[in-house]
Amino acid sequence: MAQPRPVIGITANFRDGNAALAEAYYLSVLEAGGTPLIIPPYACREALVETLRHIDALLLTGGADIDPRYMGEEPDYTLLHSINPKRDEQELLLARLADDRALPILGICRGVQTIAVAFGGKVFQDQGAGMGRELMVHDQEPVDRHVATHDVLLAGDSLLSAIFGRDRLAVNTFHHQSVSTAPEGFAVTATAPDGVVEGMEAVDGRSIIGVQWHPESFIMNGDHCMMPLFSWLVGEARLYRRAKELHSRIISVDSHCDTPMLFGQGYRLEQRGETALVDLHKMDEGALDVVTMVAYIPQGERDADSLARATAMADNLLLGIEERVQDNGHAVSLCSEPCLLSCLKKEGRKVIMRGIENGYAIGRELGNIKRYREMGVVYMTLCHNGDNDICDSARGNGEHGGLSAFGKEVVGEMNRVGMLIDLSHAAESTFWQVLELSDVPVVCSHSSCKALCNHPRNLTDEQIKALASKGGVVQVTMYSGFLRENGDATLDDFMRHLEHAISVAGIDHVGIGTDFDGDGSVVGCYSASQLRNVTRELLRRGYNDVDIEKIWGGNWLRVMRQVQGATRI
Repeated sequence: MAQPRPVIGITANFRDGNAALAEAYYLSVLEAGGTPLIIPPYACREALVETLRHIDALLLTGGADIDPRYMGEEPDYTLLHSINPKRDEQELLLARLADDRALPILGICRGVQTIAVAFGGKVFQDQGAGMGRELMVHDQEPVDRHVATHDVLLAGDSLLSAIFGRDRLAVNTFHHQSVSTAPEGFAVTATAPDGVVEGMEAVDGRSIIGVQWHPESFIMNGDHCMMPLFSWLVGEARLYRRAKELHSRIISVDSHCDTPMLFGQGYRLEQRGETALVDLHKMDEGALDVVTMVAYIPQGERDADSLARATAMADNLLLGIEERVQDNGHAVSLCSEPCLLSCLKKEGRKVIMRGIENGYAIGRELGNIKRYREMGVVYMTLCHNGDNDICDSARGNGEHGGLSAFGKEVVGEMNRVGMLIDLSHAAESTFWQVLELSDVPVVCSHSSCKALCNHPRNLTDEQIKALASKGGVVQVTMYSGFLRENGDATLDDFMRHLEHAISVAGIDHVGIGTDFDGDGSVVGCYSASQLRNVTRELLRRGYNDVDIEKIWGGNWLRVMRQVQGATRI
């Protein structure tokens, strides 16, 4: 059976009161192996979101000038040609909504300008006036549109250069506006001999390209010279479609996020804000089914009053998670039992699990462990940045030489009540003692590989192997400081750590714990809305559906079932 053709949404022009689209656009998509779907110019957000659910890539087409007011500029009508308010409103919104869902995007002529403005760049109202010098002719009328009239230079390390397999390309030209400033995360990768920007692309892991010329026109003369660009779009769309279909079948789990840290700023699950990296909208956009939100308790003093305040803080944060879930009971559920997740997914519900980051939260009261487990807490990270009464931290002073006497009781009690023991942040001495003492597998909910980034919080290969040999799982994190020693980490950096952990532990012992909202975030996967990019990368690198399901939660949930099944209460 032939593989389904990916659906490419194509924006339509608006002319004389009618939606219109040049034949060349959809013929080029068909020729590249896609199914074209024409999107007329309307700005109903709900309808656009629904449309995006049914397409696998977006093609922004050519047309009228963009109103400069969207860039904060007053229009100069001596420079502008016609503007098209219906298209401006729709396409700027559509580009952002598509990007929220990590959809591949190709912009053509006006389309590259739309991309620029949508993401914070700028466009000349008129390129000649804006650049302040005489330029070559960029309107080749009456020469046929399928005839190339000048060359563009492609940056040697660019995606455009790789797509066409060259650094110079003959193109046509029909424009007086062009990109003046590329947005953050984009680079100019094609220029005309006079310096006019002819193409740009995302350089932060997103599949977005814009070109100023009209590549679709060439197909009308049977010329396939521009088909590599449409083949790229359809290829990316095919990968996106595979990821989308896979996520419809599997249960995807992020084992660690610190979103409750934002509760004091008025965070709400149902609001898609700019600050929080995890909310119901972003979970939906990124196809994330389950997230463990933790009550993070910073390490403080260990006198009786300070311990009591730490416990009260954990109680308040855990209650805050519950209240926010209850406020959105139509869409999300609290859950602590893996066996219920499949039914909840079939009902279309998102799931929040709860954890505690830093055993400081229990004070010196062993009974708090059972109390928290009965509240639905699925795991507790034994420590954070600093030794506590349970154990030594990777960022501590080696106070106990690993576990304290109380800490050994904590391990036994967590085993007894079926709560996962999380060794992220633990000192190596703590790690090895817990591994020896625990009757069930243990986890690292958000850790990375010391072999690739020499951070004291990261795991050595020996630790990763030992964790796997005991049946546990390491959840690779997206915190930049744990992925590379300098600069902002990228999705490629995260993938290197993920694949290294797999090579050491095996495919059955690795997963994903982003640390979103606890400074976890990488270029190319900046929030939960972008998590499908991880799946696309796994598919691109040849992982099969079974392996991806294990990485995206299967391994974590297996360990959770095993630990909960060993409960002795």
